[in-house]
Amino acid sequence: MTLRPLVSVIIPCRNEERTIGRVLDALDRQTYPRGRMEIVAADGRSTDGTRERIGEFAAAHPDRTVRRIDNPGRTAPAGLNAALRASSGEIIVRMDAHALPDPEYVEQCVRALEETQCEAVGGQWQILPGAPGPVARAIAAAASDPFGAGGVRYRTGGRPGTVDTVPFGAFRRTVFDRLGEFNEQVPVNEDYEFFHRIRQAGGRIYFTPAIRTRYIARAGLRGLAAQYYSYGHQKAVMLSFHPGSIRIRQLIPAAFAVFLVAGTAGAVLSRPLAIMQGAVLAVYGIFSAFFSLRAAVSRRDPAILPLLPIVFLLIHISWGVGFWIGLAMNAGRFFRSRT
Repeated sequence: MTLRPLVSVIIPCRNEERTIGRVLDALDRQTYPRGRMEIVAADGRSTDGTRERIGEFAAAHPDRTVRRIDNPGRTAPAGLNAALRASSGEIIVRMDAHALPDPEYVEQCVRALEETQCEAVGGQWQILPGAPGPVARAIAAAASDPFGAGGVRYRTGGRPGTVDTVPFGAFRRTVFDRLGEFNEQVPVNEDYEFFHRIRQAGGRIYFTPAIRTRYIARAGLRGLAAQYYSYGHQKAVMLSFHPGSIRIRQLIPAAFAVFLVAGTAGAVLSRPLAIMQGAVLAVYGIFSAFFSLRAAVSRRDPAILPLLPIVFLLIHISWGVGFWIGLAMNAGRFFRSRT
């Protein structure tokens, strides 16, 4: 009987005491052969109980190969690279400390890599509330809605096929041998940056809804704003390396943030600009109300209806502000990459 490929599941984590145990339990329930799968968790000098939870899991599961390594760089790409170097698998499955993979997740990743011969594969998120209550439910709903998420297939669903990006991703080790490791100068958007390099080299990223994972969203508005500010900021950092990777869906919140700031200032001085800003805000309000109503009805959760417009606006403004600040801070590298 032919042995299945050895799979290394690599997890960067830092101060994830609340979720890391659930992630490891979900990995323990994988249907993939236990002897052909290892787990490597790279801890970024956690100050809570994350390291202890990983150690407790390893001690309670002696039949599992579980290693905790140190990540002095503390960022996700630094942790991924440290775990990649410490791992042995011919297939690398990147996992997140907020993700709960379905029992067949690893099996489906390996199958998709074998059947498609793509350089990377990934699947669909089901986004879960990060806490009890309507605010957390509204955040989870907005993060999986096209109006909030920008229509990316892994958040909203769709048919199998080639895409720009997938969550986390599974790869053959040979991809890293050819293209190098994750870019540690892109501390949040490192996966998209790596996928861009794959596409630049002529490779393909494949999405299939058969690969399923549940993702635990942020629990409150402050955490959500910080998350999307970071997403926008790091998108600008990534663009300083790869200016051609921007997509229309990513420019819309950036343009909206500029319009709110510049439009408000202009509206004070000019009646036509005030009318124009009012018209744009009215259109935005109509779209926000429509998608909010649709999300609340589809989830049969009327309590989130008045919260969703606030959450949508917070996502869009936080991302847009983060993008422009990130672009300003990395303008030198951005313009050098254009010349």
